[in-house]
Amino acid sequence: MRTLWKGAITFGLVYIPVRLYTATEKKDVKFRYLHSECRTPVRYLKWCPTCNREVSQEEIVYGYEFEKGQHVIIDEADLERLPDAAGKVVDIIDFVNLEDIDPVYYDKTYFLEPADGGIKAYTLLRKAMESTGRVAVAKVVIRTKEALATIRVYEGQALVLETMYWPDEVRSWRGLEGLDQGPELHENEVRMARTLIDNLSTTFEPGKYTNEYRRALLDLIHQKVEGHEVHFQPEAEPHKIIDLMEALRASVQMTADLPGGRRAAGPAAAAAAAAAAGAGGGAAAPETPIRGPLV
Repeated sequence: MRTLWKGAITFGLVYIPVRLYTATEKKDVKFRYLHSECRTPVRYLKWCPTCNREVSQEEIVYGYEFEKGQHVIIDEADLERLPDAAGKVVDIIDFVNLEDIDPVYYDKTYFLEPADGGIKAYTLLRKAMESTGRVAVAKVVIRTKEALATIRVYEGQALVLETMYWPDEVRSWRGLEGLDQGPELHENEVRMARTLIDNLSTTFEPGKYTNEYRRALLDLIHQKVEGHEVHFQPEAEPHKIIDLMEALRASVQMTADLPGGRRAAGPAAAAAAAAAAGAGGGAAAPETPIRGPLV
């Protein structure tokens, strides 16, 4: 696994150097958008409607829209001045019971590995948390973004860090009209529902749960590949190289012998010069495509 982050866990005067790794990965089947006419992957452009042209990454800055159509610009120097923007510390604030945290707060899971010199303190923290049944609540900065997090023992051996949503990011269920008033329930209905739950209750074995839709989709894709229902992406035409000397020679020739001493000008003359250059052994100039905004 590739190290995502290097830093340290701190609580009190204890300092534990650690490395951070992503613990989960998405295995969704990904599609690409193709042009239905030629089966070429569609390209997305960063387009400026004011300048009416494509914009390179070097020309893009961060803007925050504080009012409709009004932005303030935030650059890298501004971000670096923020507190803890470059921090590499998992700062433990509290220790709490795991059952006190509702799963709605959890976002993404990371493995914590002890770095050089940190194995003893890492093991001590893990054993202490395991014996007390507590998890740590901490703050951490990952990729310049501060996150609330928990640290807990995973499978009795490793520590994992779970980034969390901040309290103001979790929506309230209050106000959902369907939950305002509950219906009257008969005692027999409740008893039968509990019996059904008891009958379906078991220990959690994650290996028995599989993504049947993804499996069926991959089977469909393999069938199409085996049935030769494959569309090959057209090869892009190579850029034509213009022989500069030939183009200049052709241009001089085109303008030297015009009737009345007039000189050719404009796109027509340029095209003629390029054609003449091609006839003289050089390749013709490629026609410049006209690009507009995506619709």
